[in-house]
Amino acid sequence: MKPTALVVEDDALQRDYIVTLLEESDMDVIGCESAEAACACIDMCGARLKFLITDNRLAGRMTGCELAHHAKRRLPNLKVVVVSGMNVDDLPPHAAFLHKPLIPLDVLRCAELAR
Repeated sequence: MKPTALVVEDDALQRDYIVTLLEESDMDVIGCESAEAACACIDMCGARLKFLITDNRLAGRMTGCELAHHAKRRLPNLKVVVVSGMNVDDLPPHAAFLHKPLIPLDVLRCAELAR
């Protein structure tokens, strides 16, 4: 069974780019544009979810860092990466940070750690 990744990005082009990149690395991928939609996916997928990559600025009320904290509380072993063009300082323990613009190899390296 392939590991499942959740990509949370409100920019459709960026989201599609990351989804395609992860699909080509042999992962099942779910894309969401808001943290609220991602929370529903986290609850639905449960432990099947192995990797979460989220932008910090999202549509809706929650930030990517808030989503990361929610996800780690629900799934402590989940590999979480928060992405932003600016530094963030509210990451949950053991979460990673990638600075935009994303380098595809960095995304793939983070995803590989989730396998």
